[in-house]
Amino acid sequence: MANLKEIQRKIKSVSGTQKTTRAMKLVSTAKLRRAEELAKKSSLYAKKLNEVISKIAASIQDSKAGGVEGLCFDSTRTVKRVAIVFVTADKGLCGAFNSQTIKTVIRLIKDYESKGIAIDLHIVGKKGYEYFKYNKREIKHHVIGLSSSPDYDKAVHFVASVVEDFSNKRVDKVVLIHNGYKNMITQELKINQLLPVDVSNIQQQVNDSTLEIEAYNEEVVLEALLKKYIEYNMYYSLIDSLAAEHSARMQAMDSATNNAKEMVKGLKIKFNKARQESITTELIEIISGVESMK
Repeated sequence: MANLKEIQRKIKSVSGTQKTTRAMKLVSTAKLRRAEELAKKSSLYAKKLNEVISKIAASIQDSKAGGVEGLCFDSTRTVKRVAIVFVTADKGLCGAFNSQTIKTVIRLIKDYESKGIAIDLHIVGKKGYEYFKYNKREIKHHVIGLSSSPDYDKAVHFVASVVEDFSNKRVDKVVLIHNGYKNMITQELKINQLLPVDVSNIQQQVNDSTLEIEAYNEEVVLEALLKKYIEYNMYYSLIDSLAAEHSARMQAMDSATNNAKEMVKGLKIKFNKARQESITTELIEIISGVESMK
């Protein structure tokens, strides 16, 4: 009977876990719908912003032999230090969502350091911060709470220090990494060179654009837009990452719920077998007792 009680206890425990994971899946599904809608709207804005920058930069390149000039486009600078800005979640229980981003960052760090290039880490999210802190890696700047609740002003404040380091030539390159939303079941790791701005990369993103730009002073307009481009890329990475996080958590909780369901099914079969064995043993003992009394 002790064995039966143990199995019953396990069934109750796993059933309780199943209810929790099912509830978490429903919560993540609801949050995903809202985050997905915001990500789509933000993606459209980002695309239009890239179109404007691309058109103006292309116009300047056509009219000037040297092409686009300025610190933000200086790709000839010798790269001695790179700032890696990356986004992770503040919470777990979302499968390999955080580990994929962290592994990519580790790979980039090893690649740069093998070439003698120093690294500055700028981390958004508790999971990324805890990992590199535990591994005693120097962290230049971090913020917790922003990835789970994206805010434009806070995103601008966070990326401002990185832009300042680039402007003052304390770093020579800025790379932005996040695990982005592709669809309900797929996340896509994105690596974006934030600074210096790669015009050819922007142009690839906005091919076949029909947008027409007319500006009195294209260079002044471009300079003003670049600030917005960098800030919005940081903000969009937070929104995109949040949608992907909810998607990954929804999948993880769905998988956990199904696993719990299968485990309960297996435990019930085990319980029934143990119960049948217990009844059979009792019957044998009764029959044996009756036979011994004859």
